[in-house]
Amino acid sequence: MSRTFTLVDALALGDLHVFLGRAQRVDDGSVRLIAGSGVLAVYVSVLHPIGLLDHTPTVLGLRTFAISGSDTFDAVVPVRSLLMRIESLVEAPRESKDVAVTVSLPIEVNTVTWAAISPPRGGWLALEDISGSLIDSVARAGIDEVAGVIPAGTGEQIVHQVRSQVWGRSIDGYDHVPAGAAFAALSLGFVHEGDSVAVFESGAWTRLTTRRGHVLVKRRAWSLSS
Repeated sequence: MSRTFTLVDALALGDLHVFLGRAQRVDDGSVRLIAGSGVLAVYVSVLHPIGLLDHTPTVLGLRTFAISGSDTFDAVVPVRSLLMRIESLVEAPRESKDVAVTVSLPIEVNTVTWAAISPPRGGWLALEDISGSLIDSVARAGIDEVAGVIPAGTGEQIVHQVRSQVWGRSIDGYDHVPAGAAFAALSLGFVHEGDSVAVFESGAWTRLTTRRGHVLVKRRAWSLSS
């Protein structure tokens, strides 16, 4: 397995740096990197269940980047460690922004449950688009609700329960899309108020897509569409 990947230029490095920085503020955990056929797919978790009885939907963010060479791997690494490596490369002097940049992988982790769940690569059915303004308002309302319900010093388990309840609710008029998908789109910088967000469905998965990235949602079994 390759232990490095090579982004095509410094602009791509900067985009990856911003994306991972946003992801770390949401969940300072791990990132899944899948390289192949000249593309690096970068998955991060915004929400995921903890334990078998947890009904929190799995909500992932995805950005793809062009890479040069024949790097091929599927690795899960700490987002903080990868960010540190990328930050050092961002700050390094270079003669041109058009020069390819090689990034080495940190040591892998093997205990990340959400990373074992792979969204489908095909079979997506287009559904009705959602306005970016609705995504924005749902996300901000949820953020305010979570902040208002959870007092300072609240235990981690209660925090998770509150976030699960708020972000697990469906968006009004879109039963197949939980509010957590809106939270992911806003937090990861994928949506602006004037955008139109494309929505797709494949089996138990729903995908929200903008030109800035994708949000992938694995719904709870009872909420699957017939």
